[in-house]
Amino acid sequence: MLERLNQAMDHIESHLDQRIAVSELARIAVTSEYHFRRMFSALAGIPLSEYIRRRRLTVAGAEVLAGERTLLEIAVRYGYTSGEGFARAFRAVHGLGPGEARRTGAALHSQPRMSFRLIVEGSSSMRYRVVDKEQFRVVGKKARVPLVHEGMNPAIADFIRSIDQETTGRIAALSDQEPEGIVSVSDDLDPSRAEGTELDYYHGVVTRSAVPEDLDALTVPAGTWAVFESSGPFPQALQYLWRDVFTQWFPSNPYQSRPGPEILRTRLSADGAQADAELWIPVERTAV
Repeated sequence: MLERLNQAMDHIESHLDQRIAVSELARIAVTSEYHFRRMFSALAGIPLSEYIRRRRLTVAGAEVLAGERTLLEIAVRYGYTSGEGFARAFRAVHGLGPGEARRTGAALHSQPRMSFRLIVEGSSSMRYRVVDKEQFRVVGKKARVPLVHEGMNPAIADFIRSIDQETTGRIAALSDQEPEGIVSVSDDLDPSRAEGTELDYYHGVVTRSAVPEDLDALTVPAGTWAVFESSGPFPQALQYLWRDVFTQWFPSNPYQSRPGPEILRTRLSADGAQADAELWIPVERTAV
């Protein structure tokens, strides 16, 4: 899998001055567009679209300093329809406009070319199972919140605090299948997974029960799920679980992620220092 990802990276590098279709990158990597975007963001730490933008402007920066083409020629070469648009994008990455960079020969920022390799440290054991699950519903309270890559999400924390205990108790009572109890569910994420884009967040349970009128519901079709378990210090155990799934498990197993909600069940120790986590990711087998 990583070899194919690196072939896709080679394709990006050789087509920085052309339109790069995610469908073609996914074809090279022998996976779906959805999984390719998710795998890339997990491995690289930035969305695919942002990496391509930074690489283009890095290469464009070298051409600006070289002085062999006009600024407008460079702008058009790297996909900008106007000099003004190119200047704005250039300034956002390099901190100054292309004209000033050329005049002064200023030092510019660089996005290094990426390649991937798998490093398994062996410091922790990832427990997983694969489950075929019939259609179910997520029932609870829903909010539209911004995506935060690291640390606590303030919008989610405020949302959970806004739910009164009586409502939380009624929601918990509807749980009738695994993952049992209150869960955190993320759905309808932007394909770029860029920080600040929005998602639907549910504080609810997995159930087949009828939906009370004052609660929100998400119907989830039947499908296959990979279920990962992790235990360790809170919040580190949660912060690294999702990352390890995409950087260690997927490259080593014949599955890819598919569209659908992510479900996280968390149980804290009495002192809040330790956590047991169970992460459900919708998956499908890859072609042999």
